[in-house]
Amino acid sequence: MMETCRLLKESLCEARFVVALSGAGLSTAAGIPDFRGKEGVYAKGLYDPYKTFDIGYFRQDPSHFFRFAKEFFSVYDKIRPTRGHLFLSALEREGKLKAVITQNIDGLHQLAGSQKVTEIHGSFFKGHCLACGREYPFQWMRETLREREELRCECGGVVKPDIVFFGEAVEGLSEAEDLARRADLFLVMGSSLTVQPAGFLPRLCSGKVVILNQGDVNFPQERTFLRFDQPIDRVVESLGY
Repeated sequence: MMETCRLLKESLCEARFVVALSGAGLSTAAGIPDFRGKEGVYAKGLYDPYKTFDIGYFRQDPSHFFRFAKEFFSVYDKIRPTRGHLFLSALEREGKLKAVITQNIDGLHQLAGSQKVTEIHGSFFKGHCLACGREYPFQWMRETLREREELRCECGGVVKPDIVFFGEAVEGLSEAEDLARRADLFLVMGSSLTVQPAGFLPRLCSGKVVILNQGDVNFPQERTFLRFDQPIDRVVESLGY
């Protein structure tokens, strides 16, 4: 790993427009399980992905999602940004990193100090009533789910956090595609690149693509400049961050 870390350091020094794509694997060290890994949410059978994250099913029966959301809110006060999150924030302060495109909904990039974050799958930090459109803040949703099993608006409608479900359009895709095309160094951190359209973004980059992810990645080996199949925090520590 020492040689690949050396090459990554050199590439970071030479790059003028670095962009990062982060996935659930970046947050596992913070105590948030990923979805598709060996120890992930789907592998353990904790939640049925269709019943939990499909917008059509949510409109019929939101109880499965609210069970997931209640567990997420219960651990949120305990989680902190990982070394990987802090690494990206430091790169931004140094003027190297131009943006983070994230598939995550946990807000840890902002908590780490990153300013330029495109959340293509939305976030938990506000929600809206599906009936009347009223907006609700994170704190209200968290406190309400502590006491109840669902989120209901004053009008009686269901309140949905502003995360992107299966069957909904991702957010900020045009911006994310533009960033990927402009990047001369594209970092993939904690993503298997199996979920589209996020998984296609590195293919738009004509510069170097560096992948930091444990497990299989859906990206051509011949297009990969550097590949790290180790814990992200260990790699970042080796880089001196």
